[in-house]
Amino acid sequence: MKTSFLFGKTTRETPSEAQIRSHQLMVRTSMIQSVASGIYSYMPLALRSMQKIEHIIREEIGNAGGQEVLLPTLHPVELWESTGRSEAFGDNLFRTKDRRNRGLVLAPTHEEVMTNLVKFNISSYRDLPIILYQIQTKFRDEPRPRAGLMRVREFDMKDAYSFDINSEGLDVSYQKMKQAYKNIFSRCGLSTIPVEADSGAIGGKDSQEFILPAESGEDLVLSCPNCEYAANVERAEGTIPSPPTQDQLPIKEVATPNQKTIPGLCKFLNIEPINTLKALFYTADGEIVFVVTRGDLEVNEIKLKNLLKVSDLRLANNTEVENKGLIAGSAGPMGIKNIKLVGDSSITKGSNFVIGANKHDFHLLNVNYERDFVVDILGDITKTEEGHGCPSCGGTLKEIRGIEVGHIFKLGTFFSEALGCLYLNDKGEQLPVHMGCYGIGVGRLLAAAIEQNHDDKGIIFPISIAPFHIHLVSLNTEKEEVVHQSNALYKDLTQTGYQVLYDDRAESPGVKLNDADLLGLPIRIITSNRNFNNDCAEVKLRNEKDSKIIPIKDISATIENILQTTG
Repeated sequence: MKTSFLFGKTTRETPSEAQIRSHQLMVRTSMIQSVASGIYSYMPLALRSMQKIEHIIREEIGNAGGQEVLLPTLHPVELWESTGRSEAFGDNLFRTKDRRNRGLVLAPTHEEVMTNLVKFNISSYRDLPIILYQIQTKFRDEPRPRAGLMRVREFDMKDAYSFDINSEGLDVSYQKMKQAYKNIFSRCGLSTIPVEADSGAIGGKDSQEFILPAESGEDLVLSCPNCEYAANVERAEGTIPSPPTQDQLPIKEVATPNQKTIPGLCKFLNIEPINTLKALFYTADGEIVFVVTRGDLEVNEIKLKNLLKVSDLRLANNTEVENKGLIAGSAGPMGIKNIKLVGDSSITKGSNFVIGANKHDFHLLNVNYERDFVVDILGDITKTEEGHGCPSCGGTLKEIRGIEVGHIFKLGTFFSEALGCLYLNDKGEQLPVHMGCYGIGVGRLLAAAIEQNHDDKGIIFPISIAPFHIHLVSLNTEKEEVVHQSNALYKDLTQTGYQVLYDDRAESPGVKLNDADLLGLPIRIITSNRNFNNDCAEVKLRNEKDSKIIPIKDISATIENILQTTG
């Protein structure tokens, strides 16, 4: 491809709306163009890279036993209502109606339709296992589209689904797909961390995200440098610090005028947050619940929602709290009746806590769990933080910020039971199929690759997903001989099978070299009057500082060696 014919132009200006480097660079290199908030057109350079990513995905999912299908993006809303996910996705679900006023959904994912497809094409255990996948457009009405292709409203995703006769078979399919994901990201030149994750609105049981470390990422991971434990902050567990053991003391009431917060209370009583219990109030599927945690910890609402097994969870407002006879800022778990008490396991680690006395401007000292109060439900509902102990080996957890580039789930029988996807076993019994699902956002993966691979000059493309392998930059194009010899080299390289972007424009060397750095193709070949006088060309790798002068006759062999060692 000659640059003079390439659709799209680079720009020196950084777009004001682009806050992270991948977004800035993709706009500046004319890889994407915004149509509306969270909706983009893909230009030729981006599409070439995405097609390479898709090729890698197809090979690796195929190697894992996957067969490709293509499903519709318009779904009848009744299908989503049958699984309850029409409500679970809420406002993120794009809805429309046809001319007969029948409800339709623009698919954010395809579990329902894929399950329905398999339902009508299997009958017995002999038809299983199956892995089906597609690369298809998805739609999600994100409340805050951001960061270019990182969080959008329309995107291409590879979604795969496994169907097995039992949980043991699902385990096998899950591990096959996990390895396929590792292979995909490795072949794309990306370093990722598989981490335990929450399944969210998609539902399911075991779940893992593949996180690409990047400071601009919106995902926070806690990992242990001493072992392989890693988990999304929403799912992470850890060993929390415990205060020194003390003998239990008698309860004492103290006046605490105007002390409504843990920091204010601690300053007033000259104590540490670890010596307090704090109260929070939530509505869980419409029911008010009283949540108690240690004062030095924060509630993890995902964990709380999962523990309560509810679909809707939010902080209660002042009116809801007052209507229950509770006193915000002075509430405590002692003597509470007719309201569900939920406690974090941290309240069992410590003694002689300070809690609210359930009357304005008073607190109680020396309150102890079990002796003075108990909760209805006890579990891990607080955020694990950097510095907490690793649950696997006892090491110290560290925070890593990153970008989710893949997610795999064990769905179990939720969808197959809801939609009647059943099979007959060898005893003639009808049983639900066990399912897994596995997703990769193709555009997000490209953006994440750029986010992980760039410098202050521009992109540094991994060779396997670069839109072109070689950037042939011709300088001194005012000289006819240079143009002739550059054209000859371009023809030779392309006929050999190399993917070449040939900058044949009549621009200054500075403009051409800056554009080459900005686009960041892996191999740069510079032709000029000086080099051709010596029957040579300058070869430079984008990720290396220095270039080499290579005889023209050795260029092809040099390129082949680079591709074999870095591709």
